[in-house]
Amino acid sequence: MGKQKIIIIEDDEILSKVLCTELGDAGFTVLPAFDGEAGLKMVRSEKPDLVLLDLILPKKHGLEVLEEIKKNLDTRDIPVIILTLLGEDETIKKGLRLGAEDYLVKSSHALAEIVEKVKNFFAEGKHLKSQTL
Repeated sequence: MGKQKIIIIEDDEILSKVLCTELGDAGFTVLPAFDGEAGLKMVRSEKPDLVLLDLILPKKHGLEVLEEIKKNLDTRDIPVIILTLLGEDETIKKGLRLGAEDYLVKSSHALAEIVEKVKNFFAEGKHLKSQTL
C-alpha cells in the first residue's frame, strides 16, 4: 500500500496550501479542492483514504457534500473529518449524524494539532474500519 491519500476541500487557499504542505511533509499525498462541487467530483474520482471538509464552501455547502459522499455506494466508506469555523452544537450534531468521523472547529485547534489528529486517525487504523477486503 502506498501513501495515504487525503483530499482537502477548503475554499481558503492560504489555509489549504498550508495544510497541504504540512500533511505532505508528514508523508501523505494531499489533493486540494476549493469548492464543494469540485471536491465532490475529486472524491468520486480519486477515492481518497480521508477527506478534510470545510462546511462554508462556494457552489455546494459542506454538509451537502458530506451527505452525497455518504449516500453514494462508491464513496460512503470514505472517512470524512469536518474542519470548519462553524462551532454551533446543532451543526456539529448534524455533521456527525450525516457520517463525519470527527468535527474540528478551526479556531479551537492549532495547525500542528490538526496534522497530529490526522496522523493519529491513520495510526489508530480508523480509516480501515469501514473498508472491506
